[in-house]
Amino acid sequence: MTDQKHWDSWQRSWDRQQEWYLPDREERFRVMLDLVEAVGGPRPRVLDLACGTASISERLLARLPGAVSVGVDLDPALLAIAGGHFADEPRLTLVTADLRDPDWADGLPPGPYDAVVTATALHWLATDDLVRVYGDLAALLRPGGVFLNADHTPEPATPLLNAADLAFQRRRRQRERAEGVLDWADWWAAAAADPLLADHVAARSEIYRAHRDGDTHPASWHTARLVEAGFREAGVAWRSVTDSLVAAVR
Repeated sequence: MTDQKHWDSWQRSWDRQQEWYLPDREERFRVMLDLVEAVGGPRPRVLDLACGTASISERLLARLPGAVSVGVDLDPALLAIAGGHFADEPRLTLVTADLRDPDWADGLPPGPYDAVVTATALHWLATDDLVRVYGDLAALLRPGGVFLNADHTPEPATPLLNAADLAFQRRRRQRERAEGVLDWADWWAAAAADPLLADHVAARSEIYRAHRDGDTHPASWHTARLVEAGFREAGVAWRSVTDSLVAAVR
């Protein structure tokens, strides 16, 4: 297998593992990119925040050939996959940065950006860091630009619906696991066993050794914090029982 095919295979494997947790992942991406195009037109300048393997950027660049994207992440293993998969893609720039660092944006290509996109990532930030990042993003976006965050935002007021959805998703995952789909732990074990990824996975383990997930907030909390951070308006553009796509206009 050539190196390009190797990295392409890891990219597909990451997407499949993520889909195991998020069966509506492509739907939320579609709605997200609808709004990117609506605001930024056919040639948007996009910041892919906590990009992982740059799955959103891949769909953005396929949909809008005139787009350019800057992918930001801290995880060396996921960035290695993105770097290999997009080795011949000049429209994507990858930047290593830690969102917990108040100066994380210093290494970015200068703004402003038409859109900032992120999915299933910012929940790992502590609440104080997340609020600060929201303010940072308001400064990076042009007036009229849009921030789009698809993440886990269960509503405390609907515990019965939340429990029913959780039970349903657990049954689905059990079926798919029996068919050979990798979960998070097994996927990372496979990555650690790959000679081209092993050092990156080891470095990742050091970075996240003391990591703890941040607090989970309902969508209304996010919209309120975004307005406080300087966005003109914020609302929910898509949601399932426990997840939502929060959209905010600068």
